[in-house]
Amino acid sequence: MKHRIVVLGAGYAGAVTAGRLARRLHRDDVEITLVNADPEFVERVRLHQLASGQELRSRPLRDLYARTGVRVRSAWVTAVDADRKTVDLAGEDLAGEGPAGETLGYDSLVYALGSTSAGQGVPGVAEYAHNVSGKRDALRLRARLAELEPGGTVLVVGGGLTGIEAAAEFAEARPDLKVALAARGGVADQLSDKARRHLRRAFDRLGVTVHEGVDVTRVEADGVVTSAGGRLPAQVTVWTAGFAVHPIAAATTLEVSDTGRIVVDATMRSLSHPDVYAVGDAALAEGAGGKPLRMACATASPMAWQAADALAARLTGRKVPETTIGYVTQCVSLGRRDGILQKVTPEDEATSTVLTGRAGARVKELICAGAAWSVSHPTLMLPSRRHRLAPARAREARLANT
Repeated sequence: MKHRIVVLGAGYAGAVTAGRLARRLHRDDVEITLVNADPEFVERVRLHQLASGQELRSRPLRDLYARTGVRVRSAWVTAVDADRKTVDLAGEDLAGEGPAGETLGYDSLVYALGSTSAGQGVPGVAEYAHNVSGKRDALRLRARLAELEPGGTVLVVGGGLTGIEAAAEFAEARPDLKVALAARGGVADQLSDKARRHLRRAFDRLGVTVHEGVDVTRVEADGVVTSAGGRLPAQVTVWTAGFAVHPIAAATTLEVSDTGRIVVDATMRSLSHPDVYAVGDAALAEGAGGKPLRMACATASPMAWQAADALAARLTGRKVPETTIGYVTQCVSLGRRDGILQKVTPEDEATSTVLTGRAGARVKELICAGAAWSVSHPTLMLPSRRHRLAPARAREARLANT
């Protein structure tokens, strides 16, 4: 029988992992199944553009993997049993290959279900706030923004890169709206002084009002309430203050952190279940300097490369590669014609090297386009080096002792 590999989630991490495994392993020996709720690959780093009214390129997953040997399933993952090695699926679309409810078995699992908006602990977020953490959420926000008349008010909560990009995109696309950004601390504190100065100038040009040191404690239909007792009015509130992983992993016997992320080693392998790998936002892994890798597209692909190469090596009896994942840059788009490219250390600390303006925007676009290209061409990212699996008994003994 073929070795069954199931990859859950087709964001950057999951999609790249599936393609790299297909390139590393001989299809006569393995069956790779990629499960994703959306039938298309979604460029999450562009969802603020989608929400602002722009159209994104359609990339159906079945087309991307048509000649790779990867089997694509469009279904929701409802549960994982890491001891029985099964995954429960539901809601597969009519074009799918299975029933609406099904249990899928695996020999090796790659968990890449990603994250969603983290605001459930703040009253009113679920009822009144929008977010850009998923395609459906972005489309709902897009429809709501389209309803606003000139002079309408939009408040983005969160001073991180997602909030900055969203505020800038909305202000550029709809200069007739009043856009504001509220942050608990400072805005873009992780960037260098030069980068922050450029950001302030860009926000002034776009007309974005910035509220720093504001702790939002409640979201209401027409604005937010702060811990100081103040109030910021808004017809539309967009919540970007952090992300949280899906609760599926925490409901299993997998070892997870206090935030529900699967704890993995340097090869992205679960510490508690050696037949499970986790990549992307769902994994808690150490990077350069022993610091946990943050949830970001910048770490999704390197984690995917690490996991795919390690899993393929273990299955085929080759040496398992291990590298330390570090950072190179932080990229911020400020609309379509402005941006910031911040050079960072491998530990993700800002340096004095910054590229801003149109040049920064062009490089950011090249990086985003390159990430999408790597997913759109899943077996072209490395030379063809498909290896046959090691003999079953030897492989099982090796897996039990590594």
